[in-house]
Amino acid sequence: MYSLLVKKRTVTYDMTIFQTPNFGDKKGYKEVYRISVIGTTHTEALNNIFQVFNVNDRIPQDYTARYLSTGDIILIDEGKKGQFYYKLFPQDWKRINRIHVR
Repeated sequence: MYSLLVKKRTVTYDMTIFQTPNFGDKKGYKEVYRISVIGTTHTEALNNIFQVFNVNDRIPQDYTARYLSTGDIILIDEGKKGQFYYKLFPQDWKRINRIHVR
């Protein structure tokens, strides 16, 4: 029997991190950082960005916000394919409707 190895295509996703001024706030999300992240799916890209922004040695030097944590929102902008918002919950990232950013 032959085993087929399916290679998934990696994509570079344009991602924007939104956080509230204080951890735990429900309102007042502001853009804190924009970065390109590689992944084969949104889930993989979200896991990759979580690893980068929660390990001190991996965080970009120009990043001045806090670690990614519960309640933070990531925007994945795929241009003509659309914009996708994900919020970090205790269990995992969940897709949400767009947010109001001031």
